[in-house]
Amino acid sequence: MKQFVNQLEANQAIQTTFLVLHKEIRQKKTGEPYLSLTLGDKSGDIDAKMWDHVAEVMDTFERHDYIKVKGLTAIYQGRMQLTVHRIQPVDNRDVDKADYFPSSTRNRDEMFAELGQHVAAMTNPYLKALIEAFFADAELVEKYKTAPAAKTIHHAWIGGLLEHVLSLATLAKFTAAHYPGIDKDLLLTGVILHDIGKVDELTYDRGFGYSDEGQLVGHILIGLRMITEKVGQVPNFPPKLRLLVEHLVASHHGELAYGSPKVPSTLEAMLLHHLDNLDSKVETVRQAIARDAMVEGCWSAYIPSLERSLLKQDRFLAEPVPFSAPTAPVREPVKPSTDFAAKLSGALVSKG
Repeated sequence: MKQFVNQLEANQAIQTTFLVLHKEIRQKKTGEPYLSLTLGDKSGDIDAKMWDHVAEVMDTFERHDYIKVKGLTAIYQGRMQLTVHRIQPVDNRDVDKADYFPSSTRNRDEMFAELGQHVAAMTNPYLKALIEAFFADAELVEKYKTAPAAKTIHHAWIGGLLEHVLSLATLAKFTAAHYPGIDKDLLLTGVILHDIGKVDELTYDRGFGYSDEGQLVGHILIGLRMITEKVGQVPNFPPKLRLLVEHLVASHHGELAYGSPKVPSTLEAMLLHHLDNLDSKVETVRQAIARDAMVEGCWSAYIPSLERSLLKQDRFLAEPVPFSAPTAPVREPVKPSTDFAAKLSGALVSKG
């Protein structure tokens, strides 16, 4: 029976099949090789190390291959880790791929139909026609419904990009109504297109990674190229409106240091950046706590992408806390000393 990552417990002997997400051959101090692996399935991933008999197996498999492993789990530096004792390559035909790729819990066709309702409500004919030009491309739509939103950080699952965009569309609808002066159709266009380049930046057929185009160019430039192509399919698309759409995509990371060629310079661009950052951060926190749930304690391991550890709030609140009802301090009346009373009496007599 398949043992999933999220079912593993510390000090558990396991024998199951995983997808190899990362493979690195390193050297011990003795000069002998050891394997540093990241293994995964649809429920998550786990760091794994193989220390012995490595030379016999290290060339029998590669990244994105399936392997059957036998080993023992343990907690190391606050995270679950697997010590592998034996590895056996597994033929792709002998696995159910649905067990190995995390996927949105929501139906992707239903999510896309819901996004279509947002598009149907648009009133700007040019922006609406631009989105419809994208969604008239059947091959692109299939990628859009399938792609993750990221390799590892947030919404890193099949359908993750669509789920992220749909969440942003809901946030955009609310905030556009809340803040005066927001062009809601322009903002929604930015929501739908800001990560459109990820359909070609990322690979998601066997594990999540980056395509050559993704490595060399990145999703922002890919997205801008796609906008140029689709704008050409909308007659008389206003040049200035095109610039505003391109600016939304070009600036959505918010800072030059984070990969945006431009910083946000319009209300819609500023709002898109912060909504995108909000949605991605919230999901990053949720996933980080979920992955760390098997580790004891109220604090997660350090999360590099967030530069902090996280409080497992439910566990923190559930811990019993010693409690005793506060009592008012007892204060006894202060009695003057006999010397002081005698002096006071003498003083009164003398005054009399």
